[in-house]
Amino acid sequence: MNEGATVKKYLGELHDRITSAVENIDSTKFRCDAWERPEGGGGESRVLSEGSVFEKAGVSVSHVFGAQMPSSASSMRPEIGGAPFEAMGLSLVFHPRNPFAPTTHANIRFLIATPAKGPPVWWFGGGFDLTPYYPFDEDVVHWHQVARASCLPFGEGTYEKYKAWCDRYFFLPHRNETRGVGGLFFDDLNDGGFDRSFGLTRSVGDHFLKAYTPILERRQAHPYTERERNFQLYRRGRYVEFNLVYDRGTLFGLQSRGRTESYLMSLPPLVRWDYDWHPQPGSAEERLYTDFLRPRDYLAELDRI
Repeated sequence: MNEGATVKKYLGELHDRITSAVENIDSTKFRCDAWERPEGGGGESRVLSEGSVFEKAGVSVSHVFGAQMPSSASSMRPEIGGAPFEAMGLSLVFHPRNPFAPTTHANIRFLIATPAKGPPVWWFGGGFDLTPYYPFDEDVVHWHQVARASCLPFGEGTYEKYKAWCDRYFFLPHRNETRGVGGLFFDDLNDGGFDRSFGLTRSVGDHFLKAYTPILERRQAHPYTERERNFQLYRRGRYVEFNLVYDRGTLFGLQSRGRTESYLMSLPPLVRWDYDWHPQPGSAEERLYTDFLRPRDYLAELDRI
């Protein structure tokens, strides 16, 4: 499909735009690591470690080919199971050093499968989500306001649909809690043809920095103690659990024999698990559990801020 070249060009431009913004915030340069995949294709991973603001930040772009579509991508479309495929995408995860600055994740991807019978099958996926450790209402409202703005040109109910999908997707059943405060998530998107689907995907990608940067600027220098730092490391464990057990993007990378270092760059550099830990009643840590780690209509409840 010629459309693939258009998507690839956009992903490369977004890759440069985001990494440039992060370097300006952190005053630290990314390590740029180009790689090739023996089965076909490759990509470039950019990783910033031990910066002034980010303990770890990774932004990776890839374009790979394969003889058989992995099961993680064909579970919703059994007719393309085992078909040759082409996949391209951008994925990022930022882990700030300050416990009051939230972790964030964003992803955009485009897949094309070519079954033996019938025309090529293509779709988009992606979104962005926020994982705070000490949430602020104004930050959560801003995050969802920008998420809603990215969806407004594409019809009534679009934000609500993908916000609810994000709540369902970034959920840890074994913990009975959401990974964070949500955002947007969509997959298998081809409604309305290529132009509409790509337009929505591009809008989500273009709004990411608008959603995250103001929050980071407010919280990156917030005073904290060892208590908040230890809680941050404990909650990062949930991030690891989700990415290694449930995340379709991680599974796709491993099943398609992608570059392991790139697919696992989302993991934080430091994390802790404490046995049977519970927050103190009435504490800021408890508020995360009681007020935020569940699906909520934040804009309806808090938009007055």
